[in-house]
Amino acid sequence: MAIDVRSITPLLAVFDMPTSIKFYCEGLGFEVVSSDGKPAPQFDWVLLGLNGAELMLNTAYDEDQRPPAPDPARIPAHKDVVIYFGCPDVAVYSVRHDLQTSGDRCHRSAPTHHRTLA
Repeated sequence: MAIDVRSITPLLAVFDMPTSIKFYCEGLGFEVVSSDGKPAPQFDWVLLGLNGAELMLNTAYDEDQRPPAPDPARIPAHKDVVIYFGCPDVAVYSVRHDLQTSGDRCHRSAPTHHRTLA
């Protein structure tokens, strides 16, 4: 007998929490639902929500152990992570432009109603 799953909440390890908070909250419209109690945006852990969707972020390093730049050896392990945001019309959002101008990579997958961040 299958369990009655009603939702799933991904937990992502992030290198730079303030930048991640800015992307998800200012860029996509998520709001902080809960956190570890540290002042925003210096969280080590945070639960974000938007229209019933939830996403958890956790720092990839303790503050005193974070290197000055992301470790390239850690990146290949996460190339298979894809987050799909379901929304009525992705064409009306400017996230793609914002990401490209900030140096992050974003591309639209085949003509569907989702985008993938790569």
